[in-house]
Amino acid sequence: MVVPSLCLTVSAALRQVETTVVLEQLGSTLFDTALLMVVKDRSANASYPGSHLSREESEQKAMSDFYMTFNLILRLTPILPSLLLARLGDRGWRKVPIVVPLCGYLLARLGLLLVVVLRLPLQVMFGAAVLYELCGGYCSFWPGVITLTSIGTTAKDRSKVSVLPLILELLYGLAGLVGSLVSGHLFLLYSSSLGNGTILLIVSILLHLLSLLHSIVLLQVSVHVRKVSSGSNRELECCPILDVDAPEEVPAKINMPNVVLLFVAAILYNSAVGGAVELLGVFVMKEPLSWTATQVGYGNAAGCMIFITSFLGLMVFRRCINDVMLVLVGMVSFATGIYFMSFVTKTYLFYLARSLNLFALIPMPTIRSLLSKQVPASSCGITLTSLQLSLKFAGLVYIPTFTKLYQRTLDWLPGFVFLLSSILTVLGMIPVRWAAAALILCFHFIWIHNYFSMEKFQKASIIS
Repeated sequence: MVVPSLCLTVSAALRQVETTVVLEQLGSTLFDTALLMVVKDRSANASYPGSHLSREESEQKAMSDFYMTFNLILRLTPILPSLLLARLGDRGWRKVPIVVPLCGYLLARLGLLLVVVLRLPLQVMFGAAVLYELCGGYCSFWPGVITLTSIGTTAKDRSKVSVLPLILELLYGLAGLVGSLVSGHLFLLYSSSLGNGTILLIVSILLHLLSLLHSIVLLQVSVHVRKVSSGSNRELECCPILDVDAPEEVPAKINMPNVVLLFVAAILYNSAVGGAVELLGVFVMKEPLSWTATQVGYGNAAGCMIFITSFLGLMVFRRCINDVMLVLVGMVSFATGIYFMSFVTKTYLFYLARSLNLFALIPMPTIRSLLSKQVPASSCGITLTSLQLSLKFAGLVYIPTFTKLYQRTLDWLPGFVFLLSSILTVLGMIPVRWAAAALILCFHFIWIHNYFSMEKFQKASIIS
Protein backbone atom coordinates (compact mmCIF):
# COMPACT_ATOMS: atom_id res chain seq x y z
CA MET A 1 0.00 0.00 0.00
CA VAL A 2 2.87 2.34 0.73
CA VAL A 3 4.45 2.01 -2.72
CA PRO A 4 1.22 2.70 -4.71
CA SER A 5 0.40 5.72 -2.53
CA LEU A 6 3.94 7.04 -2.96
CA CYS A 7 3.67 6.58 -6.72
CA LEU A 8 0.37 8.47 -6.74
CA THR A 9 1.93 11.30 -4.74
CA VAL A 10 4.91 11.55 -7.09
CA SER A 11 2.62 11.40 -10.13
CA ALA A 12 0.44 14.20 -8.72
CA ALA A 13 3.52 16.34 -7.96
CA LEU A 14 4.86 15.86 -11.48
CA ARG A 15 1.62 17.19 -12.91
CA GLN A 16 1.94 20.51 -11.07
CA VAL A 17 3.31 23.72 -12.56
CA GLU A 18 6.06 23.85 -9.90
CA THR A 19 8.04 21.21 -11.81
CA THR A 20 7.97 23.34 -14.95
CA VAL A 21 9.11 26.42 -13.01
CA VAL A 22 12.03 24.61 -11.33
CA LEU A 23 13.33 23.12 -14.59
CA GLU A 24 13.01 26.44 -16.39
CA GLN A 25 14.83 28.39 -13.67
CA LEU A 26 17.66 25.86 -13.47
CA GLY A 27 18.22 26.21 -17.20
CA SER A 28 17.96 30.01 -17.11
CA THR A 29 20.57 30.47 -14.37
CA LEU A 30 23.04 28.34 -16.31
CA PHE A 31 22.34 30.42 -19.42
CA ASP A 32 22.82 33.74 -17.58
CA THR A 33 26.31 32.79 -16.41
CA ALA A 34 27.25 31.48 -19.85
CA LEU A 35 26.02 34.64 -21.59
CA LEU A 36 27.93 36.96 -19.25
CA MET A 37 31.19 35.06 -19.70
CA VAL A 38 30.78 34.88 -23.49
CA VAL A 39 30.09 38.62 -23.64
CA LYS A 40 33.19 39.32 -21.53
CA ASP A 41 35.32 37.12 -23.76
CA ARG A 42 34.07 38.82 -26.97
CA SER A 43 34.48 42.32 -25.47
CA ALA A 44 38.07 41.81 -24.29
CA ASN A 45 39.56 43.31 -27.48
CA ALA A 46 36.97 46.03 -28.03
CA SER A 47 38.38 49.39 -29.10
CA TYR A 48 36.92 52.86 -29.63
CA PRO A 49 39.29 54.96 -31.77
CA GLY A 50 39.56 58.57 -30.66
CA SER A 51 37.80 57.94 -27.33
CA HIS A 52 40.99 57.76 -25.19
CA LEU A 53 39.53 54.89 -23.16
CA SER A 54 41.73 52.37 -21.40
CA ARG A 55 41.47 48.68 -22.28
CA GLU A 56 39.31 47.96 -19.24
CA GLU A 57 37.04 50.94 -19.90
CA SER A 58 36.63 49.84 -23.52
CA GLU A 59 35.69 46.35 -22.36
CA GLN A 60 33.18 47.74 -19.85
CA LYS A 61 31.67 50.01 -22.50
CA ALA A 62 31.33 47.13 -24.98
CA MET A 63 29.74 44.85 -22.37
CA SER A 64 27.31 47.48 -21.13
CA ASP A 65 26.37 48.47 -24.70
CA PHE A 66 25.61 44.84 -25.55
CA TYR A 67 23.42 44.36 -22.49
CA MET A 68 21.67 47.68 -23.12
CA THR A 69 20.64 46.62 -26.64
CA PHE A 70 19.87 43.06 -25.54
CA ASN A 71 17.64 44.19 -22.67
CA LEU A 72 15.86 46.80 -24.77
CA ILE A 73 14.96 44.06 -27.25
CA LEU A 74 13.65 41.94 -24.39
CA ARG A 75 11.31 44.76 -23.39
CA LEU A 76 10.12 45.96 -26.81
CA THR A 77 9.40 42.73 -28.65
CA PRO A 78 6.92 40.83 -26.40
CA ILE A 79 4.26 43.54 -26.17
CA LEU A 80 1.74 42.20 -28.70
CA PRO A 81 2.61 38.48 -28.34
CA SER A 82 2.15 38.51 -24.57
CA LEU A 83 -1.20 40.31 -24.84
CA LEU A 84 -2.38 37.75 -27.38
CA LEU A 85 -1.21 34.84 -25.21
CA ALA A 86 -2.86 36.38 -22.12
CA ARG A 87 -6.14 36.70 -24.00
CA LEU A 88 -5.92 33.08 -25.15
CA GLY A 89 -5.24 32.05 -21.56
CA ASP A 90 -8.29 33.95 -20.28
CA ARG A 91 -10.42 32.21 -22.91
CA GLY A 92 -9.54 28.80 -21.58
CA TRP A 93 -6.19 27.93 -23.21
CA ARG A 94 -4.37 28.15 -19.87
CA LYS A 95 -1.26 26.23 -20.95
CA VAL A 96 -0.60 28.40 -24.01
CA PRO A 97 1.03 31.34 -22.09
CA ILE A 98 3.41 28.79 -20.55
CA VAL A 99 4.21 26.44 -23.43
CA VAL A 100 4.85 29.09 -26.11
CA PRO A 101 7.39 31.12 -24.04
CA LEU A 102 9.22 27.90 -23.14
CA CYS A 103 9.71 27.28 -26.86
CA GLY A 104 11.29 30.73 -27.08
CA TYR A 105 13.57 29.99 -24.12
CA LEU A 106 14.80 26.84 -25.85
CA LEU A 107 15.50 28.62 -29.14
CA ALA A 108 17.45 31.42 -27.41
CA ARG A 109 19.68 28.92 -25.60
CA LEU A 110 20.34 27.11 -28.87
CA GLY A 111 21.32 30.46 -30.38
CA LEU A 112 24.03 31.07 -27.78
CA LEU A 113 25.35 27.54 -28.26
CA LEU A 114 25.71 28.22 -31.99
CA VAL A 115 27.51 31.49 -31.24
CA VAL A 116 30.04 29.65 -29.07
CA VAL A 117 30.53 26.55 -31.24
CA LEU A 118 30.54 28.22 -34.67
CA ARG A 119 32.26 31.42 -33.46
CA LEU A 120 29.41 33.50 -34.81
CA PRO A 121 29.27 37.26 -34.09
CA LEU A 122 27.85 38.13 -30.69
CA GLN A 123 25.18 40.21 -32.43
CA VAL A 124 23.46 36.95 -33.38
CA MET A 125 22.12 36.97 -29.83
CA PHE A 126 20.06 40.05 -30.69
CA GLY A 127 18.19 37.96 -33.24
CA ALA A 128 17.84 35.16 -30.69
CA ALA A 129 16.38 37.66 -28.22
CA VAL A 130 13.82 38.83 -30.79
CA LEU A 131 12.82 35.22 -31.52
CA TYR A 132 12.54 34.45 -27.80
CA GLU A 133 10.39 37.47 -27.03
CA LEU A 134 8.11 36.90 -30.03
CA CYS A 135 7.08 33.79 -28.09
CA GLY A 136 5.98 35.94 -25.14
CA GLY A 137 9.07 35.60 -22.95
CA TYR A 138 9.00 36.01 -19.19
CA CYS A 139 6.31 38.70 -19.60
CA SER A 140 3.89 35.93 -20.61
CA PHE A 141 5.40 32.93 -18.83
CA TRP A 142 5.25 34.13 -15.20
CA PRO A 143 1.71 35.61 -15.30
CA GLY A 144 0.64 32.37 -16.98
CA VAL A 145 2.16 30.34 -14.16
CA ILE A 146 0.55 32.48 -11.44
CA THR A 147 -2.84 32.39 -13.17
CA LEU A 148 -2.70 28.61 -13.63
CA THR A 149 -1.86 28.24 -9.94
CA SER A 150 -4.73 30.43 -8.79
CA ILE A 151 -7.55 28.84 -10.78
CA GLY A 152 -6.97 25.31 -9.59
CA THR A 153 -8.45 25.70 -6.11
CA THR A 154 -11.93 25.96 -4.62
CA ALA A 155 -13.17 28.55 -2.16
CA LYS A 156 -12.65 26.04 0.65
CA ASP A 157 -8.92 26.06 -0.13
CA ARG A 158 -8.59 29.84 -0.32
CA SER A 159 -5.86 30.02 2.32
CA LYS A 160 -3.81 27.53 0.30
CA VAL A 161 -4.26 29.59 -2.86
CA SER A 162 -2.87 32.67 -1.14
CA VAL A 163 0.30 30.82 -0.18
CA LEU A 164 0.91 29.04 -3.50
CA PRO A 165 2.39 32.08 -5.32
CA LEU A 166 4.81 32.45 -2.41
CA ILE A 167 5.82 28.81 -2.69
CA LEU A 168 6.45 29.35 -6.40
CA GLU A 169 8.73 32.28 -5.55
CA LEU A 170 10.57 30.09 -3.03
CA LEU A 171 11.04 27.24 -5.51
CA TYR A 172 12.14 29.75 -8.12
CA GLY A 173 14.82 31.06 -5.75
CA LEU A 174 15.98 27.60 -4.65
CA ALA A 175 16.32 26.45 -8.25
CA GLY A 176 18.24 29.62 -9.10
CA LEU A 177 20.51 29.11 -6.10
CA VAL A 178 21.40 25.55 -7.11
CA GLY A 179 21.83 26.46 -10.77
CA SER A 180 24.03 29.46 -9.98
CA LEU A 181 26.30 27.53 -7.62
CA VAL A 182 27.10 24.90 -10.26
CA SER A 183 27.07 27.18 -13.31
CA GLY A 184 30.58 28.57 -12.84
CA HIS A 185 32.05 25.09 -12.38
CA LEU A 186 30.21 23.75 -15.42
CA PHE A 187 31.47 26.67 -17.51
CA LEU A 188 35.08 25.73 -16.74
CA LEU A 189 34.57 22.17 -17.98
CA TYR A 190 36.57 22.15 -21.17
CA SER A 191 35.95 20.43 -24.46
CA SER A 192 39.04 20.44 -26.70
CA SER A 193 36.99 20.75 -29.86
CA LEU A 194 34.31 23.17 -28.67
CA GLY A 195 35.82 25.26 -25.84
CA ASN A 196 34.60 26.62 -22.53
CA GLY A 197 30.90 27.04 -21.94
CA THR A 198 29.61 24.41 -24.34
CA ILE A 199 28.91 21.80 -21.66
CA LEU A 200 27.17 24.43 -19.54
CA LEU A 201 24.96 25.44 -22.47
CA ILE A 202 24.15 21.84 -23.40
CA VAL A 203 22.96 21.16 -19.85
CA SER A 204 20.90 24.37 -19.95
CA ILE A 205 19.28 23.33 -23.24
CA LEU A 206 18.44 19.87 -21.89
CA LEU A 207 16.78 21.41 -18.81
CA HIS A 208 14.70 23.74 -20.98
CA LEU A 209 13.74 20.84 -23.23
CA LEU A 210 12.57 18.85 -20.19
CA SER A 211 10.60 21.87 -18.96
CA LEU A 212 8.91 22.25 -22.35
CA LEU A 213 8.05 18.54 -22.59
CA HIS A 214 6.68 18.57 -19.05
CA SER A 215 4.42 21.56 -19.78
CA ILE A 216 3.06 19.86 -22.91
CA VAL A 217 2.68 16.27 -21.73
CA LEU A 218 2.36 16.19 -17.94
CA LEU A 219 1.18 19.61 -16.79
CA GLN A 220 -2.40 19.39 -15.55
CA VAL A 221 -4.93 22.21 -15.76
CA SER A 222 -7.85 22.22 -13.33
CA VAL A 223 -10.31 25.07 -12.90
CA HIS A 224 -12.63 25.76 -9.97
CA VAL A 225 -15.00 28.71 -9.67
CA ARG A 226 -15.93 30.18 -6.33
CA LYS A 227 -18.90 32.42 -5.57
CA VAL A 228 -18.41 35.89 -4.16
CA SER A 229 -21.35 37.89 -2.84
CA SER A 230 -21.67 41.36 -4.33
CA GLY A 231 -25.28 42.42 -3.84
CA SER A 232 -26.60 40.13 -6.58
CA ASN A 233 -26.24 36.45 -7.36
CA ARG A 234 -23.25 36.57 -9.70
CA GLU A 235 -20.15 34.46 -10.09
CA LEU A 236 -16.88 36.27 -9.50
CA GLU A 237 -13.51 34.60 -9.37
CA CYS A 238 -10.90 36.64 -7.55
CA CYS A 239 -7.39 36.91 -8.91
CA PRO A 240 -4.58 35.22 -6.87
CA ILE A 241 -3.87 37.15 -3.69
CA LEU A 242 -1.31 36.85 -0.97
CA ASP A 243 -3.31 38.11 1.96
CA VAL A 244 -5.13 35.27 3.71
CA ASP A 245 -7.18 37.67 5.82
CA ALA A 246 -8.46 39.75 2.91
CA PRO A 247 -12.20 40.39 2.85
CA GLU A 248 -14.32 38.08 0.71
CA GLU A 249 -16.00 40.95 -1.13
CA VAL A 250 -14.07 42.42 -4.04
CA PRO A 251 -15.18 45.11 -6.50
CA ALA A 252 -17.17 43.79 -9.45
CA LYS A 253 -15.03 45.95 -11.73
CA ILE A 254 -11.49 47.29 -11.68
CA ASN A 255 -10.91 50.21 -9.29
CA MET A 256 -8.79 52.36 -11.58
CA PRO A 257 -7.39 54.94 -9.07
CA ASN A 258 -5.99 52.17 -6.88
CA VAL A 259 -4.65 50.27 -9.86
CA VAL A 260 -2.89 53.37 -11.27
CA LEU A 261 -1.20 54.18 -7.94
CA LEU A 262 0.01 50.61 -7.56
CA PHE A 263 1.26 50.57 -11.15
CA VAL A 264 3.26 53.76 -10.49
CA ALA A 265 4.83 52.27 -7.35
CA ALA A 266 5.68 49.05 -9.19
CA ILE A 267 7.23 50.93 -12.12
CA LEU A 268 9.41 53.13 -9.89
CA TYR A 269 10.63 50.22 -7.80
CA ASN A 270 11.18 47.94 -10.78
CA SER A 271 13.15 50.71 -12.51
CA ALA A 272 15.39 51.07 -9.46
CA VAL A 273 15.96 47.32 -9.16
CA GLY A 274 16.28 46.68 -12.89
CA GLY A 275 18.64 49.58 -13.54
CA ALA A 276 21.00 48.45 -10.79
CA VAL A 277 20.86 44.69 -11.30
CA GLU A 278 21.28 44.89 -15.10
CA LEU A 279 24.69 46.53 -14.56
CA LEU A 280 25.73 44.51 -11.52
CA GLY A 281 27.11 41.70 -13.68
CA VAL A 282 29.21 44.14 -15.71
CA PHE A 283 30.34 45.94 -12.54
CA VAL A 284 31.83 42.82 -10.91
CA MET A 285 33.88 41.99 -14.04
CA LYS A 286 36.01 45.14 -13.74
CA GLU A 287 38.83 45.91 -11.35
CA PRO A 288 39.18 45.77 -8.41
CA LEU A 289 36.77 42.78 -8.29
CA SER A 290 37.61 41.11 -11.66
CA TRP A 291 35.48 38.02 -11.03
CA THR A 292 35.98 34.62 -12.66
CA ALA A 293 33.20 32.33 -13.95
CA THR A 294 33.01 30.54 -10.59
CA GLN A 295 32.71 33.82 -8.70
CA VAL A 296 30.01 34.97 -11.12
CA GLY A 297 28.05 31.83 -10.28
CA TYR A 298 28.44 32.45 -6.57
CA GLY A 299 27.38 36.08 -7.01
CA ASN A 300 24.25 34.98 -8.89
CA ALA A 301 23.59 32.49 -6.09
CA ALA A 302 23.70 35.35 -3.58
CA GLY A 303 21.04 37.09 -5.66
CA CYS A 304 18.90 33.95 -5.69
CA MET A 305 19.22 33.68 -1.90
CA ILE A 306 17.15 36.86 -1.76
CA PHE A 307 14.20 34.84 -3.10
CA ILE A 308 14.46 32.58 -0.06
CA THR A 309 14.99 35.30 2.55
CA SER A 310 12.19 37.40 1.03
CA PHE A 311 9.86 34.40 1.16
CA LEU A 312 10.68 33.74 4.81
CA GLY A 313 10.39 37.42 5.68
CA LEU A 314 7.02 37.65 3.93
CA MET A 315 5.69 34.61 5.78
CA VAL A 316 6.80 36.06 9.13
CA PHE A 317 6.02 39.77 8.68
CA ARG A 318 2.58 39.30 7.15
CA ARG A 319 1.36 38.00 10.52
CA CYS A 320 2.08 41.29 12.28
CA ILE A 321 2.10 44.07 9.64
CA ASN A 322 -0.15 44.94 6.71
CA ASP A 323 0.61 44.82 3.00
CA VAL A 324 1.68 48.46 2.80
CA MET A 325 4.28 48.03 5.54
CA LEU A 326 5.50 44.88 3.80
CA VAL A 327 6.16 46.88 0.64
CA LEU A 328 7.97 49.60 2.60
CA VAL A 329 10.14 47.06 4.47
CA GLY A 330 11.22 45.52 1.18
CA MET A 331 11.94 48.89 -0.40
CA VAL A 332 14.03 50.02 2.58
CA SER A 333 15.96 46.73 2.43
CA PHE A 334 16.83 47.21 -1.24
CA ALA A 335 17.58 50.94 -0.93
CA THR A 336 20.03 50.30 1.93
CA GLY A 337 21.87 47.43 0.27
CA ILE A 338 22.18 49.07 -3.13
CA TYR A 339 23.43 52.28 -1.51
CA PHE A 340 26.36 50.45 0.08
CA MET A 341 26.98 48.63 -3.22
CA SER A 342 28.08 52.01 -4.60
CA PHE A 343 31.30 51.82 -2.58
CA VAL A 344 32.16 48.12 -2.93
CA THR A 345 35.84 47.46 -3.73
CA LYS A 346 36.28 43.95 -2.29
CA THR A 347 34.40 40.71 -2.91
CA TYR A 348 33.43 40.32 0.75
CA LEU A 349 31.97 43.85 0.68
CA PHE A 350 29.81 42.79 -2.27
CA TYR A 351 28.30 39.97 -0.22
CA LEU A 352 27.80 42.27 2.76
CA ALA A 353 25.92 44.73 0.56
CA ARG A 354 23.80 41.92 -0.90
CA SER A 355 23.00 40.68 2.59
CA LEU A 356 21.24 43.98 3.24
CA ASN A 357 18.87 43.14 0.34
CA LEU A 358 17.34 40.26 2.33
CA PHE A 359 13.76 41.43 1.75
CA ALA A 360 14.17 43.20 -1.60
CA LEU A 361 11.78 40.86 -3.42
CA ILE A 362 8.87 41.40 -1.05
CA PRO A 363 7.48 44.59 -2.71
CA MET A 364 6.55 43.22 -6.15
CA PRO A 365 4.47 40.17 -5.09
CA THR A 366 2.86 42.29 -2.37
CA ILE A 367 1.96 45.01 -4.87
CA ARG A 368 0.45 42.28 -7.03
CA SER A 369 -1.48 41.19 -3.95
CA LEU A 370 -2.89 44.69 -3.49
CA LEU A 371 -3.72 44.86 -7.19
CA SER A 372 -5.45 41.48 -7.20
CA LYS A 373 -7.90 42.63 -4.53
CA GLN A 374 -9.24 45.12 -7.07
CA VAL A 375 -9.47 42.80 -10.09
CA PRO A 376 -12.21 40.25 -10.98
CA ALA A 377 -11.37 36.93 -12.61
CA SER A 378 -12.39 37.92 -16.13
CA SER A 379 -9.48 40.43 -16.18
CA CYS A 380 -7.01 38.43 -14.12
CA GLY A 381 -4.60 37.30 -16.83
CA ILE A 382 -4.72 40.52 -18.81
CA THR A 383 -4.14 42.67 -15.69
CA LEU A 384 -1.07 40.73 -14.61
CA THR A 385 0.27 40.83 -18.15
CA SER A 386 -0.45 44.57 -18.41
CA LEU A 387 1.63 45.13 -15.30
CA GLN A 388 4.51 43.18 -16.81
CA LEU A 389 4.21 45.19 -20.03
CA SER A 390 4.23 48.46 -18.06
CA LEU A 391 7.45 47.38 -16.40
CA LYS A 392 8.93 46.58 -19.80
CA PHE A 393 7.96 50.00 -21.19
CA ALA A 394 9.68 51.59 -18.21
CA GLY A 395 12.79 49.64 -19.19
CA LEU A 396 12.94 51.62 -22.44
CA VAL A 397 13.79 54.65 -20.29
CA TYR A 398 15.82 53.34 -17.36
CA ILE A 399 18.03 50.85 -19.27
CA PRO A 400 19.72 53.40 -21.60
CA THR A 401 19.76 56.00 -18.81
CA PHE A 402 21.52 53.74 -16.32
CA THR A 403 23.87 52.37 -18.99
CA LYS A 404 25.04 55.78 -20.22
CA LEU A 405 25.43 57.08 -16.67
CA TYR A 406 27.52 54.01 -15.81
CA GLN A 407 29.79 54.58 -18.81
CA ARG A 408 30.24 58.27 -18.02
CA THR A 409 31.04 57.69 -14.33
CA LEU A 410 33.46 54.77 -14.75
CA ASP A 411 36.52 56.93 -14.11
CA TRP A 412 35.36 58.60 -10.87
CA LEU A 413 32.52 56.57 -9.28
CA PRO A 414 31.40 53.36 -11.08
CA GLY A 415 28.77 52.81 -8.39
CA PHE A 416 26.96 56.08 -9.10
CA VAL A 417 24.12 54.18 -10.78
CA PHE A 418 23.54 52.31 -7.52
CA LEU A 419 23.12 55.64 -5.70
CA LEU A 420 20.53 56.65 -8.31
CA SER A 421 18.76 53.33 -7.80
CA SER A 422 18.56 53.96 -4.06
CA ILE A 423 16.97 57.38 -4.67
CA LEU A 424 14.38 55.92 -7.07
CA THR A 425 13.44 53.31 -4.48
CA VAL A 426 12.74 56.02 -1.90
CA LEU A 427 10.55 57.85 -4.44
CA GLY A 428 8.65 54.61 -5.05
CA MET A 429 7.46 54.61 -1.43
CA ILE A 430 5.29 57.70 -2.01
CA PRO A 431 2.52 56.21 -4.24
CA VAL A 432 2.39 53.15 -1.98
CA ARG A 433 1.20 55.36 0.86
CA TRP A 434 -1.39 57.02 -1.38
CA ALA A 435 -2.60 53.62 -2.57
CA ALA A 436 -2.94 52.51 1.05
CA ALA A 437 -5.28 55.39 1.80
CA ALA A 438 -7.31 54.68 -1.34
CA LEU A 439 -7.61 50.98 -0.51
CA ILE A 440 -8.80 51.73 3.02
CA LEU A 441 -11.45 54.13 1.69
CA CYS A 442 -12.49 51.57 -0.93
CA PHE A 443 -13.03 48.74 1.56
CA HIS A 444 -14.87 51.08 3.95
CA PHE A 445 -17.17 52.09 1.09
CA ILE A 446 -17.85 48.43 0.26
CA TRP A 447 -18.61 47.68 3.91
CA ILE A 448 -20.98 50.67 4.26
CA HIS A 449 -22.70 49.80 0.96
CA ASN A 450 -23.28 46.21 2.05
CA TYR A 451 -24.44 47.35 5.50
CA PHE A 452 -27.12 49.71 4.13
CA SER A 453 -28.14 47.15 1.48
CA MET A 454 -28.74 44.64 4.24
CA GLU A 455 -30.69 47.22 6.30
CA LYS A 456 -32.86 48.02 3.29
CA PHE A 457 -33.50 44.34 2.67
CA GLN A 458 -34.47 43.73 6.29
CA LYS A 459 -36.90 46.70 6.28
CA ALA A 460 -38.48 45.48 3.08
CA SER A 461 -38.91 42.02 4.62
CA ILE A 462 -40.60 43.50 7.73
CA ILE A 463 -43.00 45.58 5.63
CA SER A 464 -43.94 42.63 3.47
